[in-house]
Amino acid sequence: MPNNAGHGRSDFVERFGLVNEDGRKKNTEVEEIVSVQQLDVVRLSFADQHGILRGKTIMASDLRSAFDSGVSMTTTLLAKDTSHKTIYPIWNDGGGFGLEEMTGGGDFLMVPDPSTFRILPWVNGTGWLQCDIYFPDGNPVQFSTRNILRQSVADLESVGYKLVVGLEIEFHLFRLRDKPLRPEDAGQPGSPPEVDLLAHGFQYLTEIRADQHEPIMEIIRRNLLALELPLRTTEVEFGPSQAEVTFHPMGALEAADTMVLFRNAVKQICRREGCHATFMCRPHLPNIFPSGWHLHQSLTEIKTGTNAFIPKKNGDLSLLGLYYVGGVLKHARGSSVFTTPTVNGYKRFKPFTLAPDRAVWSRDNRGAMLRAIGGIGDTSTRVENRIGEPAANPYLYIASQIVAGMNGVENKLDPGPPSQEPYRANSPALPQSLMEAVSALREDTLFPKKFGEDFVNYIIKLKEGEIARFLSESNDWEQREYFDLF
Repeated sequence: MPNNAGHGRSDFVERFGLVNEDGRKKNTEVEEIVSVQQLDVVRLSFADQHGILRGKTIMASDLRSAFDSGVSMTTTLLAKDTSHKTIYPIWNDGGGFGLEEMTGGGDFLMVPDPSTFRILPWVNGTGWLQCDIYFPDGNPVQFSTRNILRQSVADLESVGYKLVVGLEIEFHLFRLRDKPLRPEDAGQPGSPPEVDLLAHGFQYLTEIRADQHEPIMEIIRRNLLALELPLRTTEVEFGPSQAEVTFHPMGALEAADTMVLFRNAVKQICRREGCHATFMCRPHLPNIFPSGWHLHQSLTEIKTGTNAFIPKKNGDLSLLGLYYVGGVLKHARGSSVFTTPTVNGYKRFKPFTLAPDRAVWSRDNRGAMLRAIGGIGDTSTRVENRIGEPAANPYLYIASQIVAGMNGVENKLDPGPPSQEPYRANSPALPQSLMEAVSALREDTLFPKKFGEDFVNYIIKLKEGEIARFLSESNDWEQREYFDLF
């Protein structure tokens, strides 16, 4: 191996023009920080098809090599379902993908994005960088969900708009009772941990319950702020040991990157403190309430910097905002694999539960899928989509909103008047299972057109593998599958 190849391919980034002068300067700035802070290692990660971070830890002295030559990873990582099983026939020609690059578990390369650099505050001497992924011929890996979102953002900007996103995430915090680490517990997936509650719950937004959560929430909050994530609030949700975190509004790609880092950080911090955090929608435990991920969104007109959802006359949203809502509603069923990608997430769609059960919009009504907030003169006017689950891949969740919403704008899709009784509205029902959601995605022609037919078929195959394993099990499949993973 040539000395300058390091962890990847010799001069890979320069050979294929994957960095510009600004990128080179940012790489150098990161190297200087690593040197000044005397970091020992840097973790390099990419968000996989499920939104789970995978990667390698390199010595800090090898960071220049990573910037220049990338870092090799195994293509089988792209062929795995949520149990980490490889479900594509990788030893066949084309690896089951019809792509030479996917044959036989060869390499793809991670290239660090210097704008994502962080020093991890919960572990000594460690930096972190998120990466974009490429095949050895310099082409982007078409299964990169971060790239899917980046392309959706570029398409949106080409017609003069930027998406502004607010994250509102519910999740559960438990005290670890037992870490099942016997050899017989190491399955795919392994045995879920045994836990105790931090608080009994059922006292929504009370100081008493907040203070019972505070010993671990204070540690989480301190670390998130040290990561410079735009934290807005930490709150107590209704259910036992259920918490909520919100973030200040940000751009689409920044929001997705924030969500990935947030989930990863919270899980690592909690485990070090003898706790277990899970973003699984509905853990299979007594008295536990399901968690949602509400995505607040609006469009900013690039030319003027103004919120394009603010109505000029009476009403809840501008005409553009209404068309955007019309698109998101029309494609709600087809996009549900992206907003609610697990078997478990569909246990949440029940009437009269503050979770949606049909594709309907309303004025400031938390029973609707889409909740319009704001109005004339309110610069924070936005739409809140309440369909998502906390385990969703943020790149696909957010990209699906851009694609669906702008389809509504392009085709002037009228969503009709807002419903005042969203659980009785004559509107299409949301899928009641992942199986139904996959069928809806197959029928929706928009996403193959925008994300690529090969990519949509790829996601469907991964989900069908997940469904097949679920249907073949007779035990607590969901708890084993998701409780520790997400």
